[in-house]
Amino acid sequence: MSRIKKLLIFFTKWTLISLLTIILLVIGYFEYKEIPIYDYKLAYKFMKGDQNYTQYENIAQKLGYKKEDKLLIIHADDLGLSNSVNKASLEALKNGSVNSASVMMTCEKIYEISEFSKQNPEIDFGVHLTVTSEWKHYKWDGVLDSSVIPSLINSEGSLYENIKLVTLNAEVKQLKKELQAQIDLAKSLGINISHIDSHEGALFFKKEFFKAYLELADENNLAVFVPDLVTVQFDDNFNQPENLVIIDELYMAKNGMNPNDFEDFYVDILNNLKPGLNQILVHLGYDDEEMKKITIDHPNFGSEWRLEDLNVITSKKFKNTLIENNIKLVNWREIQNIIYPSSL
Repeated sequence: MSRIKKLLIFFTKWTLISLLTIILLVIGYFEYKEIPIYDYKLAYKFMKGDQNYTQYENIAQKLGYKKEDKLLIIHADDLGLSNSVNKASLEALKNGSVNSASVMMTCEKIYEISEFSKQNPEIDFGVHLTVTSEWKHYKWDGVLDSSVIPSLINSEGSLYENIKLVTLNAEVKQLKKELQAQIDLAKSLGINISHIDSHEGALFFKKEFFKAYLELADENNLAVFVPDLVTVQFDDNFNQPENLVIIDELYMAKNGMNPNDFEDFYVDILNNLKPGLNQILVHLGYDDEEMKKITIDHPNFGSEWRLEDLNVITSKKFKNTLIENNIKLVNWREIQNIIYPSSL
């Protein structure tokens, strides 16, 4: 065998081994991060952080601020999940510690939110579009009858417990029907909604799901939460919608964090906030028996986590840091009124 042929065989083997190694590393990375992306081109874009978007023209000025101002939405997720979450979140909305929130229409405790919204129509609510049921014992199905959305429902009759199973099993037509039903239910209950977002980010990692999510926002004249990272999906075959406002920087306590570190974490965010549209996501509640039971064996977003989120954002230190950094609070209702003036 000639030397050249041997070299070609060697380099071919080396190339194949290298490609296989890269693929395994990509799969391992997303499995570790619990990000269910099975389109490897898209996975590569996510890994590279190839954000691809143009911010809505003059959004800061249209909100009444300067281009160089630091704009911030402080948003509470998971309303409707429990009495504990509702009590903490509604109190935070009333005292201005958060200025926006979204509701899980698949959960039992949504009627208190309905009554509160009717009495306080100025409060900024959205629909926390939900296609997972992640807790160990506390489960729910969809708003629609399970027979209409069988691809979203597991063998036990509830929504799938994680994003991976949803991504692998859900049919996009059934998914969109269920999400529209959640929006319709919120409206029918008199919840004054301005926006939609995605529980656990379940709608962000499969292009067909993400397209349906954006379509629903436009079809319902609602603002839509899209963090900058997700814009890697936009390309020549998937254009960014013209009326889309992007969150330039998203902040949320990370899995595995010690709640005792939350104050430093959030204060550091405020001290280093950059000009543009930013959002802090919090999950509020109390460390009570109800939340302990719901979040058993799930320390991330558990009862202690939610109490510490509440303690920090209602603290004098957090509020003083907002003022010291001249941070301007905005909400999704204001954004909705700019992109859909007919909704006023």
